[in-house]
Amino acid sequence: MLRDIDNREDIYLIVSEFYKKLLADQGINHFFEKFNDQNTLDHHLSVLVDFWDNVLFYSGTYAKNAMMPHLKLHKKKPFSTDHFKIWLNHFNNSIDENFSGTNAHNLKNRALSIATIMQIKVKELQ
Repeated sequence: MLRDIDNREDIYLIVSEFYKKLLADQGINHFFEKFNDQNTLDHHLSVLVDFWDNVLFYSGTYAKNAMMPHLKLHKKKPFSTDHFKIWLNHFNNSIDENFSGTNAHNLKNRALSIATIMQIKVKELQ
């Protein structure tokens, strides 16, 4: 049986596995082209760890507006419902392949909420 998500290192594992999936997926990787450079990817993963650490553990490690860069990207490369489904599927799989438990469940629920809100926000831009 898999253990639950307990700390930032666990979140780093999730986001690094998640980005491997995103970058390998031909249906969505065009949104993540700038992260093909390892230095840029490493920096972005540390920001993501701060974000998800704050989402799951209320750590206070992220205080930026996470929605704004996504809305700007949407204006350049519009997101579809399928893109959100792919994103969420890869995120959930990255959790399920490595963890199980209350925190894993909560993180997947929070990701679903965030994806839902983001879909609403991008539709408002159209």
